[in-house]
Amino acid sequence: MNEKKKPLLQQTWMVCLCALICTALWGSAFPCVKTGYALFRVESSDSASQLLFAGIRFFGAGILALLIGSIGQKKLLRPRKSSLHKIVILSLFQTVIQYTLFYISLAHTTGVKGSILQGTGVLFSLLIVCLLFRTEKLTAVKTIGCAIGFAGIVLVNFNGGTNMDFHFIGEGFMILSTLSGSFSAVFLKQFSQDENPVMLSGCQFLLGGAILAVIGFACGGRLNGFSPSSVLLLLYMAFISAAAYSLWGILLKHNPVSRITVFGFTIQIFGVVFSALFLREGGSLGAQTMAALALVCVGIYLVNRKNSA
Repeated sequence: MNEKKKPLLQQTWMVCLCALICTALWGSAFPCVKTGYALFRVESSDSASQLLFAGIRFFGAGILALLIGSIGQKKLLRPRKSSLHKIVILSLFQTVIQYTLFYISLAHTTGVKGSILQGTGVLFSLLIVCLLFRTEKLTAVKTIGCAIGFAGIVLVNFNGGTNMDFHFIGEGFMILSTLSGSFSAVFLKQFSQDENPVMLSGCQFLLGGAILAVIGFACGGRLNGFSPSSVLLLLYMAFISAAAYSLWGILLKHNPVSRITVFGFTIQIFGVVFSALFLREGGSLGAQTMAALALVCVGIYLVNRKNSA
């Protein structure tokens, strides 16, 4: 089909624009989380308080997604009975399982290893949609594109001192966390064919956020340091999740999973850039980051080129 005759949300320029808006928002969450932990006095080893923090953030994201979606649709977005099991599945894979494993893992692995392992999410999504659900073809071009993009993630996190030790509660949990998020993307693609993706996003965040908050509080998690600045930061982080995941779901509704998820490689790049700008983490924007960005761009191009389908 001619590019100009495609629906707007399938045209390459619009897909790139919307996907990069999503990944830029998610990338901005990296310095926001660090700042939030400082403002709310959450220690890096306090997984319970981190789960509570995440739960409140995602619950707020659910409210914002449903509010914005309802205003946009000029009607109240609410799930049908037939939608409830889809919301539960999405909530478990996208929010509860993924982030519970993620925060436990962070206490038992390095940030560099965690970032690299998170980059495997795009590869997992490709394998799941091609080999398990069989809704796309696993082509050589897609495989090479994902491999090049992943090389960019390794490069941007490489510091020459990362060892190869493997601990199941550390690196193993991070891989399982990433795998859970990859399943969520595939499920969101399937469910959004018959459901409003913004409604799905809002409701799954409400449920998942509530579950995480209860788990975190029950395990002894507490938040201190509430102030206008910390509350505003929490609201922005809720907006990040609400806007990015909802728009991501809309893109998945109209495009192949591999075409959209490959942009996930840019999340780490944006994270490095925003951390350098806002956290003053010097040296993060050097030649190594630029080379990593180039690899990621090549990977995205290969997966999205016409003959890769």
